[in-house]
Amino acid sequence: MKLNKYIDHTLLKPEATKAQIVKLCDEAKEHDFATVCVNSFWTKFAKTQLKGTNVGVTTVIGFPLGACSTATKVFETTQAIADGSDEIDMVVNIGALKDQDYQTVLADMQAVKQAAKNKIVKCIMENCLLSKTEIVKACELAVEAGLDYVKTSTGFNSSGATVEDVALMFKTVNGKALVKAAGGVRNHQDAMAMIDAGANRLGTSGGVAIVKGEDHNQGY
Repeated sequence: MKLNKYIDHTLLKPEATKAQIVKLCDEAKEHDFATVCVNSFWTKFAKTQLKGTNVGVTTVIGFPLGACSTATKVFETTQAIADGSDEIDMVVNIGALKDQDYQTVLADMQAVKQAAKNKIVKCIMENCLLSKTEIVKACELAVEAGLDYVKTSTGFNSSGATVEDVALMFKTVNGKALVKAAGGVRNHQDAMAMIDAGANRLGTSGGVAIVKGEDHNQGY
């Protein structure tokens, strides 16, 4: 198994500098990670840095709250694709989900998927704010919307991925989508536990430490 290709090497901090993005991309090239995951300001720059490699660019949309309008998410997605993004990680409308306004949540997902055209779309669900029932419902809506992945967390809230949640998401999507575990994946043991529970992708700023068998003690 190629653990490196499970990893979206991530830097989403608002204070991220160009030098740090260069380092992120250099590390991703060295270790041949799946993608780098960045804010949209950095999409075009990261794409340039990764030219000629097998490493893609993931751009976050509606990040980190998910509470912007669907039109805003669509614009962000369209611009990210134009700038070279290969994959889109959108944050679900958490408030609408908790209000059981499922049509709004579904329409939001569908609009982003349509804007992304043939690119991979992952739905960030922010599980630490959701009940187990809400996690299941979000997964069901993501499948209905034709999204490619369901994702546990932004990494910017009270907690990140748990093995229990990954297993629940994997069971719920039932092969109709894939699962990304993000936030709190800090070493090889964490990574393997998430993969064993059903994760097909890992969002972490600790990708280098993970593939080296070391601990990553700070960041996403």
